[in-house]
Amino acid sequence: MNVTIRKIGNSEGIIIPKDVLDRMGLKAGDEITMTSEGSRLVLSPADGDFERQLGHAEKFMNRYKVALKKLAE
Repeated sequence: MNVTIRKIGNSEGIIIPKDVLDRMGLKAGDEITMTSEGSRLVLSPADGDFERQLGHAEKFMNRYKVALKKLAE
């Protein structure tokens, strides 16, 4: 399947066909992860649980920065 890179505001983007979105269980507003493997771009649904957990971990580390620094010594 070929798609065209299009100008969208000051950026470029592609339009993902509806049948592809339906097959992947995605809809407008969902987040996806983009990685490159050699000369290929790979799009996959983002792991929302991981992102949420990472956010909690960052808050915890910021809140207890001094204690964590002491423990690391």
